[in-house]
Amino acid sequence: MDNHLKRNLTFLTIGLIFMLSGIEYAVILPTIWRYLQILEAPPYFLGLGLSAFSLTGLLTGPLFGFWSDRSKSTKSIILFSNLFEIAGNFMYFIGYSKWLLLCSRLVAGVGAGAGSSIFGFLTRSTRPEERAGIFAAIMACRQAGLLVGPAFNLFLRLCDFKLGPFVVNKYTSPGIFMCLLWVLVQFVVLAMYWDVPPISSEGGAVMVEMKQEENNEEEVPLVGSDEEPVHTYRAVNSDQLETSTSSEMQPVHGASAVSDPFKNFSASREFLREEVVVLLTAQFITLFNQTALETMVTPLTQRYFSFGELANSLMYSLCGVEVILGFFFVRWLSRKVEDRVVLAVGLVICCAACIWCLIFLCNPRGGYGWELSAFIIGVFLQLLGLPFVAVSQVSLFSKVTAEKTQGFSQGVRRSVGGLATILGPLWAGGLTNNLYIMLGMMLALLIMITVMTVLSYGRLIEPTPVQCAQSSDSGG
Repeated sequence: MDNHLKRNLTFLTIGLIFMLSGIEYAVILPTIWRYLQILEAPPYFLGLGLSAFSLTGLLTGPLFGFWSDRSKSTKSIILFSNLFEIAGNFMYFIGYSKWLLLCSRLVAGVGAGAGSSIFGFLTRSTRPEERAGIFAAIMACRQAGLLVGPAFNLFLRLCDFKLGPFVVNKYTSPGIFMCLLWVLVQFVVLAMYWDVPPISSEGGAVMVEMKQEENNEEEVPLVGSDEEPVHTYRAVNSDQLETSTSSEMQPVHGASAVSDPFKNFSASREFLREEVVVLLTAQFITLFNQTALETMVTPLTQRYFSFGELANSLMYSLCGVEVILGFFFVRWLSRKVEDRVVLAVGLVICCAACIWCLIFLCNPRGGYGWELSAFIIGVFLQLLGLPFVAVSQVSLFSKVTAEKTQGFSQGVRRSVGGLATILGPLWAGGLTNNLYIMLGMMLALLIMITVMTVLSYGRLIEPTPVQCAQSSDSGG
């Protein structure tokens, strides 16, 4: 099979995995509260159940990333992690007790940790100039899952039968439904996923080898520095060629460059650099604010506009469409401007949205029509800025961190985001009646990251090979 076709099918499979993660969230969230009530769970179990998934995901993300960096393979990791998704959703379907339901979300969350390996793979198998666009498309797939998920609930809520000893109803059916979907994905991964390098890197690897034969020994450390992209040394046309090429190049680069990506690795040197701290902070604040707003919106619409389930569903669907369009707009924009420009634009939009909400939503005045219009504009602006910040900070993070340990680095980034998704709802949940405090804190965080971005703007760019070598030398 042509290498280009393999690459496209692999990216398509990754998009499908992210879409399923969105569908899972969308089909379980509407019914989990009532499900817990039937199992006689206290109210705080809802927060525990929603946070459990993020908790195990943030703990296992770096571990899966470390595994993928060591093995240079993600297919086996995805197949392994999906087993946890299958088991977790089947446990959710069984649902004998509130504790089993809580454990089911913990187990399923382990499977979500493989996302760090996937982002590491995408970084290694894409060129820097195309990376932001691909990340945007993958993120849009998850949003598409969130959008189509409620449609599945239309028939899942009609389920009312027995499957052997198990009861299938509108509360248990999302578990068995997602279990079957994840089983199908296993077959898709087996058939359509390859750990392929970028097509264009083959020529690059040949050129590097030729240059190394011509250059003297003093130039070897510059070429083989810690920060040098891994795909430069791993460009091949097949899995068999990859092994032989790597073994042939070991005498030139040193065995450690191939076998142990973590040799001389320092977490403090990698993650406490100015630009990395800025991007991790952006990751945390973005997801903290997003989940806080998601928590706030439903009580707000009920209090001011008397929205019911149908109106809220329609609102979330329109929000999903806006976010998907936003991701594809950012995909196009990333080809025209630098990632740091996209990040700056996104932060300005988010700050403007938060200021708007503080002025017009905390103490709404005027008639129903004006209040509803102010709310729609506020939500529109909040969602408009999200794709700009989300895509640019992921793309930049992949460029300012070492490519050979990208899986572990992406795991750390996703763990920071997972912590934000736990803390965001906890913060907003207790302040739905104190919007000035809640939105004020969110605006303060946005202003902080905007100032950090301005001060570090010159460093938010892909380092040159010379800078990479100097960083490696100073660290070693």
